[in-house]
Amino acid sequence: MQNDSSSLSLDSQNRERHKRNRKRSKRRSIHCPIHACYLDSVSQKHRLFASQIGELRHRGISRKNALQLIAERTAVQLDNEWLEAFWCKHCQETKWYYIRKLDTSYEILIAPAELWQTVTGVIDPDGNPSVSEFTKRQSRMRYPDKISSVN
Repeated sequence: MQNDSSSLSLDSQNRERHKRNRKRSKRRSIHCPIHACYLDSVSQKHRLFASQIGELRHRGISRKNALQLIAERTAVQLDNEWLEAFWCKHCQETKWYYIRKLDTSYEILIAPAELWQTVTGVIDPDGNPSVSEFTKRQSRMRYPDKISSVN
């Protein structure tokens, strides 16, 4: 009788372990738009923000709610949209993509330049417009205390 009860407890443990494994989160199914291979993420998610009513309306938010959100905050985080860098094994390069999460899948597009204006935590690829060319040049020098451009 003890063998029967111990085998029953082992069987229930296996079923419990199987349930637990099925509940684990699955790998995001984000694939290369060119090769259809799986893309490996190489950066964090950089969330997008909307700062105008038209941007919120374009995403399906009613005019009244859009007005209220912009009045309360200057920028509204867009929950299901972000920029992220991915590595493609076939291309052998890293590219930045605009990701939009739909119900159970992802829409992936190469990140357009204007989206960088609405992201937090990234450096402007064109640099800070308030910094002069001289300062940029000096910051790239190997020995910045030896300023040779000024005479």
